Amino acid sequence: MNVPCRAVAACVALAACVALACSLPPVAAAQQLSASHPAAGEEKTPNIRLVAHVPLGRALQSGGVELDQDVARPFAFVSRVYYPPAGFDIISLKDPQKADVMWSWSIASPATHRGMGAARGRLFRTHGRTYYVQSFQFARGTPDDDVGAIVFDVTSLPDTTQVKEVARIRAPDAPGGFHSIFVYKHSDGRPLLFATGSAKPYALVYDLDRAIAHDAAQGLVGTIVNPDRLSDSVSSSEGAFHDLWAGYDPAARRDRLYAAGQGGYYVFDISAPERAKLITSVTGVMGIFRGHTVAATPDGRYLVTGTDYQYSPIRIFDLQRGLEGKAQTISQPAGAWAADWRNLPHGAEVRWPYVFVASYEDGLQVFNMLDPADPFTVAYYRTYDGPHQAGCCSKEWLADPSMEPKGRGVINGAFGVQVRNADGLIVVSDMTTGLWAFYMDGFNGWSGRRWGMPDVSTAQNWEKGPGSPPAALVP
Repeated sequence: MNVPCRAVAACVALAACVALACSLPPVAAAQQLSASHPAAGEEKTPNIRLVAHVPLGRALQSGGVELDQDVARPFAFVSRVYYPPAGFDIISLKDPQKADVMWSWSIASPATHRGMGAARGRLFRTHGRTYYVQSFQFARGTPDDDVGAIVFDVTSLPDTTQVKEVARIRAPDAPGGFHSIFVYKHSDGRPLLFATGSAKPYALVYDLDRAIAHDAAQGLVGTIVNPDRLSDSVSSSEGAFHDLWAGYDPAARRDRLYAAGQGGYYVFDISAPERAKLITSVTGVMGIFRGHTVAATPDGRYLVTGTDYQYSPIRIFDLQRGLEGKAQTISQPAGAWAADWRNLPHGAEVRWPYVFVASYEDGLQVFNMLDPADPFTVAYYRTYDGPHQAGCCSKEWLADPSMEPKGRGVINGAFGVQVRNADGLIVVSDMTTGLWAFYMDGFNGWSGRRWGMPDVSTAQNWEKGPGSPPAALVP
């Protein structure tokens, strides 16, 4: 069931669907909401072409996915979550028909570690070398609970014998590690790492050049506080940010950080990351008490957002009045989209006018937001292979991963998504079924300039910096 609709209509339709389900007798409601799902790949649109599928072992192990933007480096990186060993896999897509894991890394003494493990990884380049930074999140009181991220030099790929760890970024004042990270080529030339944890109501900012050089301070250059923090307690997650996304505003000539967390979503001027300034926010929105997913359109006008509870759609907000200083905060969405009202979208990548979504049980979903008030689905491919509401990650299950995580909600399936701008390759990491790679008909690559937009996305030009097209697209 696809629900592309205007914001008001989306809310009305959602309320009606929930009311209908609640009005049914318990048995009838369970039957309606627990319809059997076909196997992975049986539900798809004809414009999505599968080019590779790599199962990665037991269910509920695959986390985020990263893709090298250089077509001459056809490598995908998949983080490993929940089950030991925490780490990541590097997958070669050089020959999609023979795609497979070419190298794996895991934390030492994996059986002694507890927690989410390795949730998200990011690639960056500096001084002619390519690095991969992997976030880690280990429970307080367990080994390495102060390790937020580990940086690896992966320049040598496909030669895996030269891949090596070059730095560990520790945050002893915020035990529990980093849940989400984002790397950004700042307009001043520095490669920056923005990180969120579970113990502090702020984001941490690191200079990766200094971190790699083993600076005593590990490259920490600043913190960005959540304006709606509820507590400064070291042991409290109140006020913590979740996802982060950074991009350059060529019109205003300033760097921006978009942060999701307690209270909603926030836009900061990070032209001087040591002294970030709040520009505007999205707060007081019905149905949102805590932001989760956040990404901006290339011009920074629209914010594509998600929350982390069942039945919640992706909401699109027009930031224009806030960016112009005409409104202190934005409280009404401009549009909304959902693949299936019963489920939940997770990660999103914006390549205007398309948004590529890792939508848990609904797999890869692609919608068009050329009219942000009326987004509509253009393609999908169901990667998840399991029953509705199999879920994951209860406290009981984390303590004993051998138990079956039944009836724990809709957090299972497509977790991460990434797009290679040079040729339009799409990769999806599914928590249960592993890595998938696709092409979408009519989408042979992306450049903002082809759409009258700045070349701003997660794919960055690490050589020339913000405002320049990614290196792979430079003639």
